[in-house]
Amino acid sequence: MASNSKKTLTVAIMDAPYESANSTTALRIIDAALKKGHSVNVFAYEGAVNLTMKAQQPHPNPVKGTSVEEEQHPTTKDWVASLFNLSKQNGAKLDWVNCGLCVDERGAGDWIEGPRRGGPKDFLDASTASDATLVIPTK
Repeated sequence: MASNSKKTLTVAIMDAPYESANSTTALRIIDAALKKGHSVNVFAYEGAVNLTMKAQQPHPNPVKGTSVEEEQHPTTKDWVASLFNLSKQNGAKLDWVNCGLCVDERGAGDWIEGPRRGGPKDFLDASTASDATLVIPTK
C-alpha cells in the first residue's frame, strides 16, 4: 500500500486467542495499517471470534510467583478495543465482523463494544471493495 494514499485492507483471522502467533501477527498488521490512517475490515472466523470476548481477564503466574499486576498479561479483547480507539484517533475506519455461525457454535456472543455480527458474505463484500485482502489461516 502506498504511504501517501489511504487504502482499505481486509483481514480474515481464524485462530483463537493465545493458540499461536497468527492472531498476534494479524493484530499487529491491523495496528500498523490503522496507524497509517488506512481503513481495515476484519472478518473473525472460527476460533478468532473469541478474540473479542468480554469475559477475558488477565491472570497471575503462580509458577513465577507473580501477581496480576506484575505479570501484565495482555488480553486480546483489550488489544482489539485499543484498535477501535486508534481508528477513531486517526480517522480510519475499523469494521470488525465476528462470524455469526462461529459465534453460535462457540457460545461467544458476549463481546466488547465495536465488533458486529455477520457472515461469510460480509467477508466477500469487504474483500471485493478492498485494495488488498490478507487471509491468516490456522496452519
